[in-house]
Amino acid sequence: MDSWIRFSAQSQAKERVFRAAQYTCTLLGYTLQKGGAGVELLKTVKQLEAHVSLTRKLMRLGNSAEAVEAAKRAVHLSDSVLRLCLTVAHLNKAMYFACDNVLWAGKAGLLPQLDQVKWSQRSFRYYLFALILNLTRDAYEIRLLMEREARSSHVGSKATWTSSPPSPHPSSLTPEDVDLSDPSSIPGAILPVRLRRQCHLLVTVLRSNPPLLLDLLKNACDVFIPLDRLGIYPTGQGFVGACGLASSVLSILTIVHPWLKLKP
Repeated sequence: MDSWIRFSAQSQAKERVFRAAQYTCTLLGYTLQKGGAGVELLKTVKQLEAHVSLTRKLMRLGNSAEAVEAAKRAVHLSDSVLRLCLTVAHLNKAMYFACDNVLWAGKAGLLPQLDQVKWSQRSFRYYLFALILNLTRDAYEIRLLMEREARSSHVGSKATWTSSPPSPHPSSLTPEDVDLSDPSSIPGAILPVRLRRQCHLLVTVLRSNPPLLLDLLKNACDVFIPLDRLGIYPTGQGFVGACGLASSVLSILTIVHPWLKLKP
């Protein structure tokens, strides 16, 4: 009960719950439509989705200022790549929230002459750019951790390498040196071996860093939403609903368990 009280006391947690409900409605509407549900039921689900979406926009009023403050903090990061990615990502989030606030005013009737389609497309463009920068940050951190893991593995196996004779370079192999029964002795098999080694490093890094894994999965799911809304890569309401629901659940997990949130 205490955990639920702490969770429900956070405005961001409530917004995440409403987000999950919105994309659940999106997925449900797609499923009902494919199943041949009645027109009235589909209309009810769509109206519920619209109301939840409008409520989310109301709850995000003022989030632009929070995003700007996050960008100010990111400017002081020592790593130049993280500093660039996080600062620009937060600034794009600030613009996304600002456009979303204007869009809410239009949907609420405060700005009746507002071109809602134009502002919706504008907000999704800022959202997409922020997600691309977040994915770039994830890829950068994964690369750093993979290099660190490779160095530690190299140091750990250094004694084994020095005790065994060095293998001949592939360019110096003769036909007699190649054992056709052993694919690893064929020069052409070097690439798959390296690929398997990189995949093993990637799995090791992600398994040992749950916050990075969750952030990567969340951003990867979210990126399909603006891609579909902008018409860059249409995937359909069902896929968008599933991705939005999955990323919302992952976001809720990071709120319930703060240690799962990627820092900085």
